[in-house]
Amino acid sequence: MLDQAETASAPPSHEAREGTAESAPAPRPKRDREATRRRILAAARDLFGRYGYDGVSVRMIASGADANVALVHRYFGSKAALFGEVLEGEYVITRVIAGEGDTRPLSRRLAEHFVRRIHRGPADPLPRIMDRSVGDPEVKQILREHTERLVVEPLVRQLAGPRARARATLAATLIMGGGPLRRVLGVDDLLPLDPDELTDQVTAMFEAALAPFE
Repeated sequence: MLDQAETASAPPSHEAREGTAESAPAPRPKRDREATRRRILAAARDLFGRYGYDGVSVRMIASGADANVALVHRYFGSKAALFGEVLEGEYVITRVIAGEGDTRPLSRRLAEHFVRRIHRGPADPLPRIMDRSVGDPEVKQILREHTERLVVEPLVRQLAGPRARARATLAATLIMGGGPLRRVLGVDDLLPLDPDELTDQVTAMFEAALAPFE
């Protein structure tokens, strides 16, 4: 009886401890986690651009990133949150609005960004992502929140004088609405124009949108 009790309470053998250690997954190094996260974002960006929000599953994203579904959920929480992060990475406009050392007028910075987008054409992933996804109600909410936080609010912070939010919203209409209109009508009439002349014209549009109401 004593022998049985001693056997039951004996510590696990060295071999058993080694087996337990080998079966437990080692913590993933931070560098590996960051690389996996970047792969997931890149795969999501590509797939959302090709198939839209509704046409992409978390499993497809995981497969494209050479990861598993659990990792996608661990790093991003949900497909909607991942979509939002993909969008946020594409919103170059936020840095354009902030200036980041560029002391030229806001209207000029916005105009140059607008003209650059025209000449980027199909290489720009953001229009494709939005075109293929905007019909989804969940995506509309994400876009609304991102446009408010990444475009309208930064514009408001750059404006002095009354009715800053109304002026920021008007400028945001030019920024966000220009893309769908260009894609419907095409840019064939704009591409032959001298880029500097086109930028001057678009600068005047943004100046009018941002100017205080009389």
